[in-house]
Amino acid sequence: MLSVTDLSVSYGAIAALNGISLEIPAGAIVTLVGGNGAGKTTTLHTISGLLRAKAGRIEFQGEDITGLPAHQVVARGLGHVPEGRMVFSNLTVGENLAMGAYLLKDPMCVEKNRAYVFSIFPRLQERLKQTAGTLSGGEQQMLAIGRALMGRPRLLLLDEPSLGLSPKLADEVLAAVRVIIQDGTAVLLAEQNVRKALTYCERAYVLEIGKVVLSGATSALRDTEEIRRAYLGD
Repeated sequence: MLSVTDLSVSYGAIAALNGISLEIPAGAIVTLVGGNGAGKTTTLHTISGLLRAKAGRIEFQGEDITGLPAHQVVARGLGHVPEGRMVFSNLTVGENLAMGAYLLKDPMCVEKNRAYVFSIFPRLQERLKQTAGTLSGGEQQMLAIGRALMGRPRLLLLDEPSLGLSPKLADEVLAAVRVIIQDGTAVLLAEQNVRKALTYCERAYVLEIGKVVLSGATSALRDTEEIRRAYLGD
């Protein structure tokens, strides 16, 4: 599905990513974990075409997409939900969802995708005519994910979806992400809450200062001394 090889990114003279490599299979939920400045957001932005790589290769569904602009990456089936949700606060829930379907020409396809989003986030259907800016933080996160799902991406990038949410709402959002992968959609989740990420995801890559320092099945990583000491407070 997605293969990232020796990816390096710089902000001027500052190296943000130093030769990281990732593999995300179809239908898998994989997490990038690490503290602030580790390179999680930079990784997602580079994969989705918002940043250009200095070196390395990004292959998606067998095609080299390294260096493609973001709109071309989206058209190939990759969705990106940025940190901070970024919903259109002055538009309704329905209008926000419609923005996520702008590449679709068939109205029946749009309706089918909207029904799919409502099956995952029924609260959005209840709030359909409500202005997005009046939603709770958890509802806005659901809307941001739902908007990305309107294009039925094959890979969904999620940047800090639990940020600012209560533990209960964070669990609700992350549980919904596990539903998304059931139709073969893959998810790459960047998350500071390592405990939750290791609970809901199948595989993890641990980033520190732009490098992958640990990777493997989350069931195994949870028991490593490095993870328990540095991230779980054990």
